[in-house]
Amino acid sequence: MLWCKDAEFSQGAYSLSAGLQIEAGKVTAVIGPSGAGKSTLLGGIAGFVPQTRGALYWKGVDITTLAPAKRPVSMLFQDNNLFPHLSVMQNVALALGPKLKPGATDRKRVEQMLGLVGLDGMADRKPAELSGGQQSRAALARALLQDRDVMLMDEPFSALGPGLKAEMLDLSVALAKEAGRTVVMVTHDPSDAARVADSIIGVSPNKAWPPIATQSFLSDPPAAFVDYLG
Repeated sequence: MLWCKDAEFSQGAYSLSAGLQIEAGKVTAVIGPSGAGKSTLLGGIAGFVPQTRGALYWKGVDITTLAPAKRPVSMLFQDNNLFPHLSVMQNVALALGPKLKPGATDRKRVEQMLGLVGLDGMADRKPAELSGGQQSRAALARALLQDRDVMLMDEPFSALGPGLKAEMLDLSVALAKEAGRTVVMVTHDPSDAARVADSIIGVSPNKAWPPIATQSFLSDPPAAFVDYLG
């Protein structure tokens, strides 16, 4: 279980309170109006946004003070976060360490992961030589290869068309589940949550609410989200 115990995450003058528990091995969607703090919540869990109150636990272990690289967390960002001067092989291999010339064992692991995400034969290409969907697949491969218990997804496929976005979301969730990961995903589209999420965290200004089962949230939303869901 991922437990935000009376936590508060702050960026400048904005603070988000979060007292909630996320079940391990499940997919939890994070929804709410623009600017409410969805990315702040994920950034706080990852350690990129300062935590100014409370504690953060993973499976009973306090990870509040751990640096981002030491947390059991990988993250997929909106911009894919690929280094343009590195090949796909080098970008994905960064999940295994900072070496820009991965050895034979690491190359094999990267090639296997590229096969899983549909990038066979593209290891030597640069990001600029890939389509938007292929760049998303490379970023997904790197996040999965990090082998962290929790995968955070901050709308990494928002720039893709509807069909490809749905395909990439389904692929990400399927591979994460197969690996036994816990997934926390930001989305602006309730239909994404309805399709893949076990529960939903609603984020209203300054507050992230405890998860509610997906169908319950969407069919009978809390008062704070009635207008948002229409």
